[in-house]
This record gives sequence, structure tokens and C-alpha cells, in this order.
Amino acid sequence: MDELVIEAGRTEAHYWRDLWRYRDLFYFLAWRDLLVRYKQTVFGVLWAVLRPFLTMLIFVVIFSRVAGLPSEGVPYAILVLGGMLPWQFFATALSESSSSLVTNANLITKVYFPRIILPASSVIVALVDFGITLGLLALVMAWYGYLPPPQILLLPVFVVFALVAAMGPGLIATALNVKYRDFRFVIPFIVQFGLYVSPVGFRSSVIEEKLGSVARLVYAMNPMVGIIDGFRWCIGAEKSLHVPALMISLAVSVLFLWLGIRIFRGTEKSFADVV
Repeated sequence: MDELVIEAGRTEAHYWRDLWRYRDLFYFLAWRDLLVRYKQTVFGVLWAVLRPFLTMLIFVVIFSRVAGLPSEGVPYAILVLGGMLPWQFFATALSESSSSLVTNANLITKVYFPRIILPASSVIVALVDFGITLGLLALVMAWYGYLPPPQILLLPVFVVFALVAAMGPGLIATALNVKYRDFRFVIPFIVQFGLYVSPVGFRSSVIEEKLGSVARLVYAMNPMVGIIDGFRWCIGAEKSLHVPALMISLAVSVLFLWLGIRIFRGTEKSFADVV
């Protein structure tokens, strides 16, 4: 016979343990989001490939043909995809997680579970999109007859780094989106702005060449700078990894994750009342 225990503060004390207890709910929500996105659709899968492909073409024309930025022996299309794929993963994870609570309002108001499961499970869609776009990168590499270096085996590490970078801002945006519904209009602007201030169409070493080494370290405070550089290094589009910039980007990512968890947990109790 099951025993119901009612204890003051029990929910708070066992919050992180409950994440494991409710893992089946996490799997269910992630699978549901995937079905909604891809079931009985053609453009769902096609759009995941079409967006980075078209953006790659635009960036190749602008930065390679017009601006004449060097590719240092690597096909410029591979250089651009090396920045576009981790950026798209970050942007999709941020967008999906920021709206997860509002789209699951009925579930929030009916049952208890750690609410952080919702934004975490929505990131699975971004992972699937990323897996699909890796196929595009493989096709482009095959087109140019380009073989990746051995460090491509470290690529999953930088995917995890991108996930950490997205979860912090995603949790902050999720909490703000519940309280201020018009905040959802800010997310596309942040994503669009971030695309152009991140080294997607060019190498971050250009910043150092134009403005100096200190400027590159300041630029690395954009969490995606070190992650994109690391991703390109894994596929051979960067000859070496700029470790100081990577460390700064990771430190900022962890800081945002800590801040995001604090803000999310601080406002979580009121979600059911205002959602």
C-alpha cells in the first residue's frame, strides 16, 4: 500500500531528486515535441536543412566573394557551415525552450512536476535538427572531397557546450515569457542579432587581426564565439584552438546557466498562477 507523505518544504528539498523520478515525463514530452514537429510533414525536415543551406550561400557570397575574407585553404562553404550549425542549434534550443511553459500551460496548472523539465525536454528538437544538418555538412564535405581531421571525434563535446550556452538564456527567457507575454517577440530579435555578432560567416581571428588580442578576448564574452571556434577546429576549418577565448566563452555560458536556474527557480512557484 502506497503511503502519502505531506511534509512542509519537501518539494523544495527533493526538487533535483524529482528530476530523476520524473524522467519518464521528460522522455514523453521530448517525444511528443518531435512528433508535433515532424509527423506528417515534409517541410519540417526540409526546413531544418534549407535554412542553413540558404544562409550558407548568402554568407559565402557576402564574406568570400564581396568582402574577400580568406578561408586559409578550407572551402568557404565548410567554414560557414562550421559556424552555422552550432549557431542554429543554439538558436533553436533558445527559441524552443523560451516558449515551452506557455505552450504547456494546461499541464502546469493540473499536476506537480519540476517545471524545468519543460524547457529541458524542448531542447531535444534542437538536437534532432542538429543531427539532420550534420548530414548537410557531410554532403558539402563530400562535394569538395574534404576529409575531416581526427579531432572530429570531439565534436559531441562542443555540442554539449552549445547546449549549456543555450540553457541559461533559455531559462531566463522562459521565466520572463510567462510573466510578460510580449517578451516572445524579443526572442527572434535576439536570435537575429546574435547571428550577426557571432563569427558565423567569418573567423573570430579576424577580430584579433583588426583590433588586437585584447579585443578578441572581449569578443569571446559572446558564449558562441569559443563554441563556434571549437566546432570549426573539430572539422578542420580552424588550424588551432584559441584556448583563452574558449575558456572565457565557457565561463560566460556557465554564469548564464547559474543565473538562469536561479531566476527560473525563483519564479517557478508563481507559474501556475500567471501562465
